Amino acid sequence: MLRSHTCNELTAKDDKKEVTLCGWANTVRDHGDLIFVDLRDRYGLTQIVSDPSNSVSVHGIFEKLHPEYVIQIKGVVRTRPKDMINEKMVTGEIEVLCNEITILNESKVPPFEIDQEKNVNEELRLKYRYLDLRHKRLQENMVMRHKITHEIRDFLTKKDFVEIETPVMIKGTPEGSREYLVPSRIQQGKMYVLPQSPQQLKQLLMVAGFDKYFQIPRCFRDEDLRGDRQPEFTQLDMEMSFVEQEDVLNLNEELLIHMTKKLVPNKKIKKTPFPRMTYREAMETYGSDKPDLRFDLPLTDISDIAEKMEFKVFSDAVKNGGVVKVFRMPNYADTPRAQIENKLIPMIKELGAKGLAYIMYKDEPESPILKFFSDEELKAIEKKTGVKKGDVLFFMADKFTLACECLGALRLHLAKEKEMIPDDIFAYAWITDFPLFEKDEETGQLVATHHPFTSPKAEDIKLMKDDPLKVKSDAYDVILNGSEIGGGSIRIHDRKLQALMFEILGIKGDEVKRRFGHILEAFEYGAPPHGGIAWGLDRLAMLFCNEPNIREVIAFPKDGKARDLMLDAPSEIPEESLKEVGIKLI
Repeated sequence: MLRSHTCNELTAKDDKKEVTLCGWANTVRDHGDLIFVDLRDRYGLTQIVSDPSNSVSVHGIFEKLHPEYVIQIKGVVRTRPKDMINEKMVTGEIEVLCNEITILNESKVPPFEIDQEKNVNEELRLKYRYLDLRHKRLQENMVMRHKITHEIRDFLTKKDFVEIETPVMIKGTPEGSREYLVPSRIQQGKMYVLPQSPQQLKQLLMVAGFDKYFQIPRCFRDEDLRGDRQPEFTQLDMEMSFVEQEDVLNLNEELLIHMTKKLVPNKKIKKTPFPRMTYREAMETYGSDKPDLRFDLPLTDISDIAEKMEFKVFSDAVKNGGVVKVFRMPNYADTPRAQIENKLIPMIKELGAKGLAYIMYKDEPESPILKFFSDEELKAIEKKTGVKKGDVLFFMADKFTLACECLGALRLHLAKEKEMIPDDIFAYAWITDFPLFEKDEETGQLVATHHPFTSPKAEDIKLMKDDPLKVKSDAYDVILNGSEIGGGSIRIHDRKLQALMFEILGIKGDEVKRRFGHILEAFEYGAPPHGGIAWGLDRLAMLFCNEPNIREVIAFPKDGKARDLMLDAPSEIPEESLKEVGIKLI
């Protein structure tokens, strides 16, 4: 080894020990008679000192050093005087007097400072990601990812799970998101796709008799990006045979509690066992199927009051099958009305709402809509919402989902604005009983809410043909602080039920055989009841590392336009390479 110790290892106990260290010059401070270098590796920092009275030749090399030079030093550990101990460094009570130095590699001036956390343009960070990754924060994030996957593997192995790899070039069976295509050179005119998930493969492993499977696979979706989404991402994938929903939830809850306590002990789990609520309850109460439960502030439904009101905006919404929901924001009445009119209402309109009504409770209620309310109606609303002086009531009258989602977004926005969300809490919960189907807003066609292999609740199977939108599924999500970190379901294992599911989704005849014949045939050979879950590992790591987006916990992420700025990908392909796989660009 070129080094005897790392840069986070030496303490006062090592006084007078001869050591060899390697790393990057984090900072170089020339004090004239002495030169100090903070030497950095991924473990930490050690202060190195050059004294010309100790070695003129060594000091001469130190005078040539610049930040990010890679060096090897040999020297003697010595304790610092008490008034010069650096309490912020693990090695702050010692320094190493250098006797020999070798410059292993020089460095150009980096495009940004490595030793400081500053707001650097993200494009620049991604272009020089190998430099960005030298930052302590990002290195700690990568270590946290390693610890997460290590704990998962260790925990599940002890539970008799078997880790099995599945292919990353598979058959295209469109299930929702757009897929990445891989042309075949040998089978010209045909293509593989990169899997959105190993969904069908893990179900086939259940047919094969591997009753406890997991893997940590790479998955791919060609879709628009955002802060918690990348074109390629990592999952924890898990499937079990002969289980019911409770078995899956209990095992995953045990694993998440174990990991939280071990890897982020500074976070308090708000409640165990994890709270459980149905999809409908979550939407009704918090306006989201992944609510942030670190704070309360529930929504209130006043549809029973609104449908009898003369105020047509409210009563017509209920008569047309919609709802009237109210969000009470405490201690917000001192907010200028211009803030509501010019910021909050436009924000809500961007979500698809027509507007946002409100009443401000100052000394007296104030609102343009008060003239439409009778005294009895206003008192009934005040009693139901529990409004107090200083609060503001926000109203949404629309279809159930839109009304809930708009007020849910407002709830989260205002809680952040007023700094009401504690950052030392992990609020996990399970969301269950999702609808099996939903309507595509653009086409009006029925689509699977999760995926077409999700099992309906046994008592709702009779509704599938005649009233599919009322069918609930055996699906479940696990959420954490307003993010969905995992989702799964009990799967369909009966061939006839699976065929019915495809039929309702409009996949019929030869198309069923072409896209899903392999799994239907497998179900004819004794498929066991089974279920599972997939975690978004990047998203979980983001929350464990307290980062704002998943790019901060991925070593080499893409930018918002799915570009790799460091490698300059995607890139053009030579024409001869395209010809080999039978592709002609238009």
